[in-house]
Amino acid sequence: MADDTDLAAQLRDRLLRLQPDLSKWSRYYEGRQGLSYMAPELIREMEGRIQPVIVNWPRLVVDSLEERLDVEGFRIDQRVEDRLWDFWQANGLDEASQQAHVDALAMRRSYVIVGANDSSDTPLITVESAAQVYADRDPRTRQVTKAIKRWTDDDDNEFLTLYLPDRTVYLVTEYNGRVTREYDTDVHNLGVVPVVPIVNRSRITDNDGVSELADVVPLSDAACKIATDMMISAEFHAMPRRVVVGMGEDDQFDQNGRPLSKWAQIAGRIWTIDALPSEVNVQQFNEANLANFHQTLNTLARMVASMSGLPPHFLGYSDANPTSADAIRSAETRLVKRAERRQRAFGGAWEQVMRLALLVADNTLPEGIDSLETIWRDASTPTVAQKADAAVKLRTAGLISLRQAREDLGYTQEQIAVMEADDTKAVDRVLAGDFTSLLGPKPAPVTEPAATDVP
Repeated sequence: MADDTDLAAQLRDRLLRLQPDLSKWSRYYEGRQGLSYMAPELIREMEGRIQPVIVNWPRLVVDSLEERLDVEGFRIDQRVEDRLWDFWQANGLDEASQQAHVDALAMRRSYVIVGANDSSDTPLITVESAAQVYADRDPRTRQVTKAIKRWTDDDDNEFLTLYLPDRTVYLVTEYNGRVTREYDTDVHNLGVVPVVPIVNRSRITDNDGVSELADVVPLSDAACKIATDMMISAEFHAMPRRVVVGMGEDDQFDQNGRPLSKWAQIAGRIWTIDALPSEVNVQQFNEANLANFHQTLNTLARMVASMSGLPPHFLGYSDANPTSADAIRSAETRLVKRAERRQRAFGGAWEQVMRLALLVADNTLPEGIDSLETIWRDASTPTVAQKADAAVKLRTAGLISLRQAREDLGYTQEQIAVMEADDTKAVDRVLAGDFTSLLGPKPAPVTEPAATDVP
């Protein structure tokens, strides 16, 4: 349809306009940013000998937060839904969800697309990059009204997938004409667009999110500049320099007798100054002290820690041993709270993904679906002994169930299922009259050694 082709072209143009911004955040996360605060004239004069020292604090900030975002299951009306967890495992979302969280934190947002699976009854759930997917929202309901995915193949053919509430349209723009044509349509009549954005730090008037790197990038650029300057200073000034007065540039040769280039003379350990032969003498400069670079880097690290909520030892500017485990937890307070905020925001997106998965699988939603809840692993770092002590006390007081105690201890849903199966077997044995299961494992039978003849 012409209308679908025009709509796909509009969404594609919006997606392409966002590419420079998304590419910038991706480069910073990967440590491929250019060297800032360096004069272009100086870079040209150094003839490419400057290798920038990348202090990749952006990746540290993102990864430190993402490492505390682990989904462990889903609940409906306080009941763990094994079927939803089966959907999760079948689509490899243990690994893919980490990629979605990293992209959302670094590149402002990522996406999840839900659809039918051609080879299985389990819905197909894939995570997508904001560099390939764009979703448009209704300003009143904030819900996605249309979305597009764009990618190209090795032959420079452009493929577009247009997602609408009632259908999914597949289009291609071939290289030999640049005319977009529709080649397939899937009428699903779900009533909703099967694309879910995972947005980092969205605001009321900005649903596209904010990169977690926005506050860190200027400080990281400054740190890269200082670290690069430190290496240049180490090359030229940290080692003592000798000056020979009375020799010129034409008097310097390499081991093969060839005159040294101007750059080789500058980079060498001996400098020369023309003078009368009678005034030839050798002098030596004092080596440079690099402490000012160290202090500047430590100051920048403190600023990054303040902006990102990272503990001092994460950034390496504090080498003092923590006084206690409580001191470690106190230093991580802001990081834990930031992780819990992301769990709440990202959890809503994963709940919408699971609602779509049920809709694709059953064409309807079960009762109580509005109470769907994402189960997250504890974002803090308590010790095993502390977690066990807290769980036992809460369980003994009757405040939590046995299953909740096991979840608090960090067991996976599969491990809890095995434990519950063992509990059921133990109850069945008791009901059958075998009370030994209440006393622990049976002791191994003792066998006496065989008697031997005594001469």
